[in-house]
Amino acid sequence: MSTLEQLRQFTTIVADTGDFSVLEKFKPKDGTTNPSHILNAAKQPQHKAIIDQAAQYGKTKSEHIETQVEYAVLRLLVGFGAEILNRVSGRVSTEVDAIHSFDTEKTVSMAREIIALYEELGVPGERVLIKIASTWEGLQACRVLEAEGIHCNMTLLFSLVQAKLAAESGATLISPFVGRSMDWWQKHFPGRDFTGVKDPGVKLVTEIHQYYATHDIKTEIMAASLRNIDECVHLAGVGLMTISVKLLEELSNADYPVRQRLVNNKSCIANGTTVSYATDESKFRLDLFNDHMAFDKVAESLRIFLKDGQELKNILRAAIGALEVK
Repeated sequence: MSTLEQLRQFTTIVADTGDFSVLEKFKPKDGTTNPSHILNAAKQPQHKAIIDQAAQYGKTKSEHIETQVEYAVLRLLVGFGAEILNRVSGRVSTEVDAIHSFDTEKTVSMAREIIALYEELGVPGERVLIKIASTWEGLQACRVLEAEGIHCNMTLLFSLVQAKLAAESGATLISPFVGRSMDWWQKHFPGRDFTGVKDPGVKLVTEIHQYYATHDIKTEIMAASLRNIDECVHLAGVGLMTISVKLLEELSNADYPVRQRLVNNKSCIANGTTVSYATDESKFRLDLFNDHMAFDKVAESLRIFLKDGQELKNILRAAIGALEVK
């Protein structure tokens, strides 16, 4: 079997892409996207119909262009998500605009809008994960939404601190970033051996997995931003992996042996001290701040998503303007 097929024995494979053809080729169970993927897909001529539908929807929601654009973005995200769900048997993760990452109420409102739009298209809410940045405000929104039965995927997660509060908030799933964690360590400690189990991203996911297993936490873990075969092999056994098109190709053409590395062993304690952040915002912020890598990478990743989100809004603003001309 290929390395990809061996991985499927231990881990659910999720495609991290807005390219529908990839879903048909690799047949992942779930699909997920991010602002960068949606931006790239929106630029492709074959997706013009989805852009036009989003622009028309936004136009019906307000007379003000900025509100029109905001709703057009929602309709676009749901449009791509619905197409993904036509090609996978499981769930899709749809991201709340990164601009709301520090606004709990707005995040909750936008998540409800996303679910309502999916339901209008005949998609049941249980097939949708609302993707939210793992800021304090995002994690508070998660608590509200999960209590309403809206399932959340907490993204931009780089630390056990965030993973603990996500679990306390009842998150259905978290997405710890493997490759982006490695980027920080390679930048600040060039030349150090980060191969295999020494990979900081692999260590992060392993630590979270062990903590969750030890404390019998049901929140699913989906390793994200995976960069190479080695990272995938060393995380075999994690609940899910969301994998890029390039890496899916590499895994399908490789024959490296895979064995289960992560197991639900309660005797394997990552951190024996149980810390509650649920009602302690200052403790959460301080502990996250003191994790130099996590603090830096959350901010950097948010800026990337904000930039790509703004470019996507510009595309939709132009599409709405074209409706005016017609």
